[in-house]
Parts: sequence; C-alpha cells; structure tokens
Amino acid sequence: MTRVLIIGASGFIGNALYKELCAYVDTYGTYFTNKSFVNNQHFFNFDVERDSIEDIVSKLRPTIIVSAIRGNFEAQISMHQYLCDYVKSHHCKVIFLSSANVFDAFTNYPSYEYDKTLSESIYGRLKIKIENMLMRLPQKKWSIVRLPMVFGVKSPRVKELKLHLENNIAYEVFPNLVMNVISDYKLTQQLHYIINRDLSGIYHLGSTDLVHHHDFIEELVESLRLKKPIYKNVYTSNFDRFLAVLPKDHKLPKHLQCSYQDVLRHLVK
Repeated sequence: MTRVLIIGASGFIGNALYKELCAYVDTYGTYFTNKSFVNNQHFFNFDVERDSIEDIVSKLRPTIIVSAIRGNFEAQISMHQYLCDYVKSHHCKVIFLSSANVFDAFTNYPSYEYDKTLSESIYGRLKIKIENMLMRLPQKKWSIVRLPMVFGVKSPRVKELKLHLENNIAYEVFPNLVMNVISDYKLTQQLHYIINRDLSGIYHLGSTDLVHHHDFIEELVESLRLKKPIYKNVYTSNFDRFLAVLPKDHKLPKHLQCSYQDVLRHLVK
C-alpha cells in the first residue's frame, strides 16, 4: 500500500499536494506554526530545528516521503541526511522539491534535467547540496523535482502582489528575466502522476514556453482584474537572463503539460 508523508504539508505547495493526494492514497503531513492542523489525525507537529523526523517516519513507515519543507538551512541538511540513510534500508523513496535556482549562475539559456548545476545564491547552493546527497542513492530511491516560480490564487507571490496594490507600494518586476512558471493546480497533478507511476530521476515541472517576468506580472494583474500597480523595474544586466527549467529527457504526457497562459487561466478559475 502506498503511504505518503509530506514534510511541510502546511505550506502553500505541500498543502496543495496533500489535498490532491488524500482522496486517493494514505497521506500524512507535518505542520509547524499553523495550529489549524492540531486536531487533524493525519498531521504531525514538526519543528525542523528542534525535532527529529525519525520519530514520525518510524511511526508511519511511509513508502514515499515528499520533502516540501522550508526553514533553517543547516537543519534541512541534517534532516535530509537522515532521510537518505533511512531509504537505503527501507521500502521507501524520497521526492525532493528543488528549484530553478540550482542553475542561477547560468543566465544565457534555459536549463534541462541533466545540465550541470551551479548557483550564486545561498538558496540555490542549499538545493544543490541536498540534490547531490540524494543522487548518491540508487536512482529508484529518489526523484528530484525542480520548480520555477509557482503561482496560485492563495500563493505567497499573488498575496504579496495584492498587498503592494492595497498599500500603493511599488512592485518589483524584472524586464530582462526570462522564465517559465507553473500553477499549484497543474503542479499537484504532475506530482500525483509521478507518484502513481513510481517515476524516479530528475523532472523539470513548468510551463513549456517562456515569458519575461514583467510581461507575466502585467498579464496576471489583467487576468485577476486588479488595479494597475506601480512597477519598479529592476535591471540586473543589460541583456536577457534566463531562469527557466525545461524538460528534455523526462517529458510528462501532453495532458499534464501547460503553457504560461494556462497558468494564468488556472488563477482565475
């Protein structure tokens, strides 16, 4: 029987995945500060800095562990070291939600699954370090899912945009940033497929096309029928720079793929 543990199930992506999976498979999750999960028997309180994930894992004996956690970087590394040791000797695999930032030192082109990773950011280097830990395991024991910017009606990015509008604060846009995007709606379907098919390896989940950050935000504002914000254009170079993860070796079926326009449509459903 498939039993899924989502570490970080109270967060935006983790909770969207929990809602997608819970009607189909035996699904559990962890939460930290959100007390609305206290009485949910499928949720466990977990502080990555103070608690050991060993207690929860030993009790549940999951067959799939999805890592969607945020928090202290050193604590995250320690937790993933334990997970790597655990899956070596148990019928279990880890699905790690990584980021396009593992490629943020490369700006001249989009990145594919088996391109070399290199990051100038602390966040990107954290993701690379955990990815490398997992890739030392047998491939059937892990899946690395690299994500671009994720948007949803209740996503932190959309909430931040609306907050800026309400308070007449200039919203930063990056006219030279070429990216792809994904909605929580499509992302959770894609992850569900990966779990159902027991797929392993590296997956790039995002729109199949690219868009400039400034253009996407403008179209998002129009789609949500928000008042036009004050934009603060931020130029980090004189040329287009790419932060996009595209699939080449591990493409999902057509019905699970999407364009950035599909992402916008998902946000106004």
